[in-house]
Formats: sequence, structure tokens, C-alpha cells
Amino acid sequence: MFDGQDLSQWKSDKDGGPAKWEIKDGVAIVNGTGGISTKQGFGDCQLHLEWATPSQVKGDGQGRGNSGIFLQGRYEIQVLDSYDNKTYYHGQAGALYKQSAPLVNASRKPGEWQAYDLIYHAPRFDETGNLLKPATITLLHNGVLIQDHVQILGGTANRGKPKYVSHPLKQPLALQDHKNPVRFRNIWIREL
Repeated sequence: MFDGQDLSQWKSDKDGGPAKWEIKDGVAIVNGTGGISTKQGFGDCQLHLEWATPSQVKGDGQGRGNSGIFLQGRYEIQVLDSYDNKTYYHGQAGALYKQSAPLVNASRKPGEWQAYDLIYHAPRFDETGNLLKPATITLLHNGVLIQDHVQILGGTANRGKPKYVSHPLKQPLALQDHKNPVRFRNIWIREL
């Protein structure tokens, strides 16, 4: 999905046009132009993604190296500088945002590259939109198991309880622009 050359497989979440993040030295850098989504949709998948927060620490809690990975555009895995940084337990790096805290904090120092390897099974809905089977995720952060076949309770949101809203099986993968210059590289996805 990203090989360090361009973002041709991605689009801007703001206007559906080309993704506007900066590409420099084989890395895509969040630059305040808005989130990006893949042009292709995915359901069940294996995803590898590497990310790094700024090496110079600014802010604390959720204001420090904040971004996110949205499976099917709605289920967020938190990206955050969680190295010696206190925040709410289900908002730290590797959390299924506001639903499931990671089993352990496997974060490296600010500026160092981190890796997520995840296995995702999408939810299933019947023809009338009723949930038949919830989504699940298994996530390794820097090779450490931090989410072990966790059941997703519904779409992630800042406020309110998670809930499922019926959607097609194949939906875009999205990366969040939280106005922090988080860097991404080596993004690949394999459908299951």
C-alpha cells in the first residue's frame, strides 16, 4: 500500500482527491492536510505498518505523536507516543481506541520506528443489517502481543458507547491526521 515512492493507492479524506501528505526519504509524513484512505477496500486482512512519532517531544497525553489506523474506515487502532507518557488506558499506543487497552506497553522511544502487525476479521451482517458476528483483532506491537483476538464492540468514537452500523465487507483502510507529524513507512496488506 506504500512502498516509499508515492501515495498513488491513497486518497484524501477531505475531498477524495490525491493524498497530500509529504513524501520524504521513503516516508509518508502527516502534515495537517487531513486523513488519507486507501482507494481499495478490505475486509479480513493481515496488515503490517511501521510508524514513528516525532523525536522531539512536544505535549503530553493525547497531544503527543497522535494518529490512528482505521480498519474499514471505522475501527481505530491508536498510534501515539506512549513512551513514558501517561494517558487514559484505552487511548495509548496499540489500544483499540476507547475499547481495549493493550496488554503491555511495548513502545519504543520517541523518534524510533515502531511496527504493528495485525490480523483482522471483519464483522458480518445479515441482509437487513443485523450483526451476525463481531469483528476481532490480534495485534503485535514491535513483536510483542498486545491485543489477543479481541472482540471489537463497534465503531470507535470519542464519545458514547461503541455500536455497530451495518456496512459492506470491503471498506478502505484509513490513516488519521491528528496534526502531529507522525511518519509511516512499509505498509502492506494481505487479504485473508
